[in-house]
Amino acid sequence: MATTVPCTRFTDEYQLYEEIGKGAFSVVRRCVKLCTGHEYAAKIINTKKLSARDHQKLEREARICRLLKHSNIVRLHDSISEEGFHYLVFDLVTGGELFEDIVAREYYSEADASHCIQQILEAVLHCHQMGVVHRDLKPENLLLASKCKGAAVKLADFGLAIEVQGDQQAWFGFAGTPGYLSPEVLRKEAYGKPVDIWACGVILYILLVGYPPFWDEDQHKLYQQIKAGAYDFPSPEWDTVTPEAKNLINQMLTINPAKRITAHEALKHPWVCVSAPPLPHGVSPVPPRGHGAGADPHVPTATLHRGLHDAQAGDSRVSEKVQRPEEAQGETPPDAMAPSCTLLHPHPMAPSCTPTPWPYCAPLNHGGAPAAGVSRGRSPPARSPRRGWCPVPSLCRSRKQEIIKITEQLIEAVNNGDFEAYAKICDPGLTSFEPEALGNLVEGMDFHRFYFENLLSKNNKPIHTTILNPHVHVIGEDAACIAYIRLTQYIDAQGRPRTSQSEETRVWHRRDGKWQNVHFHGSGAPVAPLQ
Repeated sequence: MATTVPCTRFTDEYQLYEEIGKGAFSVVRRCVKLCTGHEYAAKIINTKKLSARDHQKLEREARICRLLKHSNIVRLHDSISEEGFHYLVFDLVTGGELFEDIVAREYYSEADASHCIQQILEAVLHCHQMGVVHRDLKPENLLLASKCKGAAVKLADFGLAIEVQGDQQAWFGFAGTPGYLSPEVLRKEAYGKPVDIWACGVILYILLVGYPPFWDEDQHKLYQQIKAGAYDFPSPEWDTVTPEAKNLINQMLTINPAKRITAHEALKHPWVCVSAPPLPHGVSPVPPRGHGAGADPHVPTATLHRGLHDAQAGDSRVSEKVQRPEEAQGETPPDAMAPSCTLLHPHPMAPSCTPTPWPYCAPLNHGGAPAAGVSRGRSPPARSPRRGWCPVPSLCRSRKQEIIKITEQLIEAVNNGDFEAYAKICDPGLTSFEPEALGNLVEGMDFHRFYFENLLSKNNKPIHTTILNPHVHVIGEDAACIAYIRLTQYIDAQGRPRTSQSEETRVWHRRDGKWQNVHFHGSGAPVAPLQ
């Protein structure tokens, strides 16, 4: 039984090991209980940085987790307070996120999707029976017990969960993740348990075809779609999905929460009770994305991977929800770039150097308990949600951050006059159109070497570059393109500060795990101002 032990030293009972996740005010580390040898995941919260309201939220999360004891819910085993820190000891779940499994598979068969949603509904039903509404159901908060085939699905992260009495409907604040928010929340009406069922409908839709029922780059338009229940089952992806599966989705995505199917009713739905019938020989449940008729050839492949910092319950999107929105907005990224290069995003929808969640990943919480990473300033690539939408936005976001970071490194090498570093980042056969070449296509590194050896390396005056509005397009697993405006500040021959502007596009290709710039197109003033 989970217990809160005040003024007890955690290290007397547990041995801490490697870090497996990190948030704004917490880290998650593997730990072993000394008296039993059992492994767990310890979420360690730095309470010195928390406000009184944050403390209340932490207590609520622990209280809710203690209530829930179900095989499809990540269980809280211990809650230990000591001065300056609070320890929440959970099941150690090693199979990763359902989120990642969707990417690896590209789609689920109906039988697998049915089994998966059944487990999710069992977890939701238990929550609802215990008077708990999760409010942030999404694939990122659904973990696989192990990496074995058929591993149990476990619901995690109750940082936004609330307690309700029976079928109580009330306004509990604007909380959740944009792509999974229900119409009643968006309309700021009283809500309750049905919000979790709506999110289940979105998850089931994604399981079956790999893209969401509602999507738009513009969050206002996304919300309008959701409030209108404006989704469909387009060809060719949905042509082979059974009517029973579509019927369950329709009942889950019913706009009126009073008429929406409940978790108990959904578990009795024929599509959930009975395994999906086998399809005729040779028929794929869903045409793999990127290969069907009319498929977008530039759809990102679903084989991207994230580091340990995004895994388990330590991902700041997933479990760290004690940071206030205003603090999240002003937070300085830990991996801020060198002083010679600055990334600016004057438009709220522009990408950020800090890994800020996209609408399908960013938890929102306005008027309820504070949430971390509350940012609505990211959007998926400007493509159709049907054939250009990355199935798992956070993974595409991770890839975009890689491209932005390597571009920053290249520009820093230019600013420092470091040809060796520049050459390591560029393909030997780099092609380019740039002002210095007078509109001609240049191939190879010799043209660029001249500028490094005769200008850049000899320039001891400060140069500062600012990147404005970077836009990254992921083109498959090993290719990407970035476009941005580049402002270069420098000191001219008379010692006066000057600024030049250029518009640049770079094409990147990954070989042997390393990104290399294979093509560059620049316009405007030269990158290195001639003085």
